[in-house]
Order: sequence, then structure tokens, then C-alpha cells
Amino acid sequence: MFDFLEGYDLLGAFWTTVQLTLLAAVGSLVWGTLLAAMRVGPVPLMRGFGTVYVNTVRNIPLTVIILFTSLGLYQTLGVNLGSQITDTVNFRLAVLGLIAYTSAFVCEAVRSGINTVPVGQAEAARAIGLSFSQVLRLVVLPQAFRSSVGPLTNVLIALTKNTTVAAAIGVAEAATLMKTMVEKEAQLIPISAVFALGFVILTLPTGLILGWVGKKVAVKR
Repeated sequence: MFDFLEGYDLLGAFWTTVQLTLLAAVGSLVWGTLLAAMRVGPVPLMRGFGTVYVNTVRNIPLTVIILFTSLGLYQTLGVNLGSQITDTVNFRLAVLGLIAYTSAFVCEAVRSGINTVPVGQAEAARAIGLSFSQVLRLVVLPQAFRSSVGPLTNVLIALTKNTTVAAAIGVAEAATLMKTMVEKEAQLIPISAVFALGFVILTLPTGLILGWVGKKVAVKR
């Protein structure tokens, strides 16, 4: 029944998808949190940068960003991210593009969490002499992240599915293998079903687990 899978590294393709997701998720969380801090910060220049970045990147298709990393950064400007192996460079560029895109959505999710923290808590922290960065790090962000688990879960699930765009620059992830198999095998429906099931296996547990975590850590108001 599944003879059409023979000779193809299905697990390897999905492992590449998992790697893309995990690396991009960590990078997006860091950069997105910094952007959120900029957007609520007291410095007008930083607020302006954060606002322009988020509003610009969110309205650019991910495919354009991924292609830019390959055609613009690598082939035109020679940015190889520390490797001379094309496949490795493409993988790293895909991670970079996913981070640049996803961080805009992470920023808005975190900022929505920041907005749930009562203003009085930040004012009280400033009154006892804490700097803005200390207030953000010690008072605001811990509560903001607890309130943002749900939105961040949706962003992570979307990121997992968005990794398929990396196929545009030749990264050997699940969508790339699916395209190859469809071209070589006369089994369109079974192949599509297998890859659809694979993504359900990746995303469904993530949603269930993080949904449960979100309920456990939610700030009671």
C-alpha cells in the first residue's frame, strides 16, 4: 500500500522541517520580544523602527522574503552565513527569512500580552527606582509571556506550516520531497495524504500541549 514511499527519506525531510521550525522559533521569539520592547519603549526612534518593521514585514509575502535571502543576500551580496556548502547556506538563509518574517507576528503577540499588565504595576516599579529595562524584564515581560501563550501557539503552528516555503530555495524539507514524489510517482492522493498527516502530527500536539500550558500559567485578573 505504501510502496511509493520506498527510496525516499520521508523522516529526514520532516526532520529538516522540525529543525527549521525550532531554530526559527527561537530566533523569532528573541527578535520579536526585542521588537515588542522597542514598540512600548520611551525612545521615539526605537518605537518608530519597531512600528515600521512590523507593519512592513507583515505585509510582504514570505515567499518574497525567502527568495530575497537567496537571490539578494547570497547570490548578489555574497552573504554565505559562514558556509561554502550551498545546501547548508540555503538552510541557514531559510531560517533567517523565517525569523525575519515570524518575529513581526511574535512582536504583536508579546505586545498584546504587555498591554494586559496593569499600568499601575509598571508605575510602582518605576517609583522604587527601577529603570525601564528592569521594569520590562522583571515586572512586565514575565506576566506578558503568561498572557501570550495562546497567541504565540498560533504563531508557532503557522511557522511550522510556513517552513514549506523554504522549498523555493531548494531546502530539502517536507514540501520539497513531496514535490519530487508527485513528479515521479503516479500516486497524488496517497502522497498528499501522507504529508498532510505528517504536518498534523507536528502541529496538533503542539496546539494541545501549549493550549494546556496557557491555561495553567494564565494570569488571574
